[in-house]
Amino acid sequence: MLAIRLPPEIEKRLARLAEKTGRTKTYYATEAILEYIDDLEDYYLAEKRWENFRARGDRGIPLSDLLDEYGLDD
Repeated sequence: MLAIRLPPEIEKRLARLAEKTGRTKTYYATEAILEYIDDLEDYYLAEKRWENFRARGDRGIPLSDLLDEYGLDD
């Protein structure tokens, strides 16, 4: 169970959306949280991988090399 306080304007917007679409405020709050969690997980995974990459001293591959290798330099 989760209880959250929303700023009044957000609460009004959420209520209007729910009323107009016939869905519940809970439905939209859940959808928003799920979308945001996906983004956060992706962000933190990328950040951790970047830290590991830099810690190993890797320099990466120049974009021009990749474009040449895959014939995308046209």
